[in-house]
Amino acid sequence: MKRLLEILESIRPDVDFVNEKKLIEGGFLDSFDVVSIISELNDEYNIRIGVTDLGPENFDSVERIMKMIKRLKG
Repeated sequence: MKRLLEILESIRPDVDFVNEKKLIEGGFLDSFDVVSIISELNDEYNIRIGVTDLGPENFDSVERIMKMIKRLKG
C-alpha cells in the first residue's frame, strides 16, 4: 500500500489519497490522471489493466485500486 500511495502522490500530490473515497466520482482524478496511474501501475506491479477495469469501482479509493491490483496479479 505504501508504494501505491507513493505512485498516486507523484501523479497528483494535491489529492488526499489516504482519506478520499470518491476519487473519480468526486472529480479529484480526471481521465488524464487515470491514464498516468494505469501506466505506472502496469509497470510497477507487472499487470495489465484492461478496458473492463476502468470504472470508478476500481479507482475511487486507494483501497479499491489495491483490491484491483491484487485481483489482476492473481
